[in-house]
Amino acid sequence: MIRNILFDLGGVIMDIRRSDCIEAFRKLGMAHPEQFLGEYVQSGPFMGIENGSVTPQQFRDEMRSHLREGVTDDEIDRAFEAFLVGIPSRRLNALKELRSKGYKICLLSNTNPIMWEGKISQEFRKEGESGPEAYFDGMVRSYAAKVMKPDPEIFRLAARECGIKPSETIFIDDSQTNLDAASREGFATLLVAPGEEFPTLLEERFGI
Repeated sequence: MIRNILFDLGGVIMDIRRSDCIEAFRKLGMAHPEQFLGEYVQSGPFMGIENGSVTPQQFRDEMRSHLREGVTDDEIDRAFEAFLVGIPSRRLNALKELRSKGYKICLLSNTNPIMWEGKISQEFRKEGESGPEAYFDGMVRSYAAKVMKPDPEIFRLAARECGIKPSETIFIDDSQTNLDAASREGFATLLVAPGEEFPTLLEERFGI
């Protein structure tokens, strides 16, 4: 029996647009940001801030070696957050509805403190709630956990931290690689492709 739903954030709950982030860093003087910014996995300084190996300030200082002279911390943060478009209200309402049906709702995201403390938290507050904690019973963020999807350890950590059993949990992500890793750990999985909505898919696949 399914009792829990474990959500990815970007591409599932939060709309994202990689091209906007690439263009924002180009405007700051970065020659080839697309080499560092992937759809699902980052590299270079972008990976460091998502796996928790560097602090936000270390990230900004490292980024300056790739940017034109005089770029401020705020400009770097805003360019980075250009990756995030926003969360439609219908998805926030869907999360609440799932909790009202008795499902335990948790989050497992490859993310970073700049986005989390900025645009992500703002989006979860826009319906008058206190923030992400108003929507989730448990949250595992890569930068705090110091491990990233698709490493199997982050799925084991999510099970422990959220108090859920993989056999009773659907993991929802927009990356098949992440879903395959979760499946090997015993989770049921659901792929959200571009243009698809998780509430519709949950109803079609699982009758939820």
